[in-house]
Amino acid sequence: QLQLVESGGGLVQSGGSLRLSCAASRFTLDYYTIAWFRPAPGKEREGVSCISSSGRRTNYADSVKGRFTISRDNAENTVYLQMNSLKPEDTAVYYCAAHRTVLTGFCGYTDMDHWGKGTLVTVSS
Repeated sequence: QLQLVESGGGLVQSGGSLRLSCAASRFTLDYYTIAWFRPAPGKEREGVSCISSSGRRTNYADSVKGRFTISRDNAENTVYLQMNSLKPEDTAVYYCAAHRTVLTGFCGYTDMDHWGKGTLVTVSS
């Protein structure tokens, strides 16, 4: 079964940093756009950031813009989310998801094909 596995979560003080990883097993991420999600008040989840299969296109939620950076290493079959200047409101379980597409310059938050089980990020004030 195709799997995505998140790691890198933990407890950090406000203002600190964490780097999340999303690794794929049993399939290559080369043809997938990847997105990170977290639960949000009033809705099922919030799209935090996404990256196209080529890595050339990225997108960020307004709430994390300027603090989070998404990147990918296709040779390692892994996508990263560098989170800096963390705030208590960033506390959440973070999920990565993959969407297969032929559009190398596209990334989005819908029609995801595979999901990980999440990694918990806790930011203390």
